[in-house]
Amino acid sequence: MIKVIGVRFRTAGKIYFFDPGRLNIRKGDHVIVETARGIEYGTVVGGVREVENDKVVQPLKPVLRIATQKDNEQEASNKEKEKDAFKICLEKIRKHNLEMKLIDAEYTFDNNKVLFYFTADGRIDFRELVKDLASVFKTRIELRQIGVRDETKIVGGIGICGRALCCHTYLSEFIPVSIKIAKEQNLSLNPTKISGVCGRLMCCLKNEEETYEDLNRRLPNVGDYVTTDDGFKGTVHSVNVLRQLVKVIIEKDDEKEIQEYKVGQLRFKRKHKNMRMEVNDEELKKLEKLEKQEGKSKLDDN
Repeated sequence: MIKVIGVRFRTAGKIYFFDPGRLNIRKGDHVIVETARGIEYGTVVGGVREVENDKVVQPLKPVLRIATQKDNEQEASNKEKEKDAFKICLEKIRKHNLEMKLIDAEYTFDNNKVLFYFTADGRIDFRELVKDLASVFKTRIELRQIGVRDETKIVGGIGICGRALCCHTYLSEFIPVSIKIAKEQNLSLNPTKISGVCGRLMCCLKNEEETYEDLNRRLPNVGDYVTTDDGFKGTVHSVNVLRQLVKVIIEKDDEKEIQEYKVGQLRFKRKHKNMRMEVNDEELKKLEKLEKQEGKSKLDDN
């Protein structure tokens, strides 16, 4: 076991482990650490704790110091400089007539590098732009092309639920989301209804996946033959997953009728869930495209 603290460098960003050494570090403190990008200013989101050695990327770097008042002022100054850098980079992009959308500008704490995040439909030759920016800022310049999910994570927004986007508020890493998850929850497979602001499958579909899988295991499939506790035999008409209720077509007095039962009132042989749903070829292609475009985040290459 090894003692570590968890540090973030941006809102809802990936958590990195560092060695606290003998410093008295608490959750919420700001610390100065060394990363692959240089000296960085981060926020402690996980106090000192012990984790297994194989869960830590070696070598584990130590915390240089708890941020001082001067460090806090330096970070605030960097945030102001980032606003100016963003405006300057926008002007230079227009000057070079490049088909790219600037999303964010970021200074490393020690000002050794300025990073510009952008989106574009294809590859962009920004060599002349980098030279131009380097002549202005007199430091190392990095232009990093990111995807639409990363763009949404940085910019933020409101989801169809009316709340702030998960990726912008608390999701530290993007979770793989598949069409199978939407099918498991009996959601409409219309791409416009299960896509987020970024145009990819909604991250929140993953939140209830385990619950739905567990609830679905207890239910029969539509069309399955069941026996009720009052002696009737019939076929399943529909199921309510969350309420664990099943509507069954039974024959009573030579007439067919639909009655609702709790799943505990039925006897049936559970078959493999049929995941086939009515969806046209065009919508299926759109869904498969969304699933393949997930990609890895480019924000946290520390």
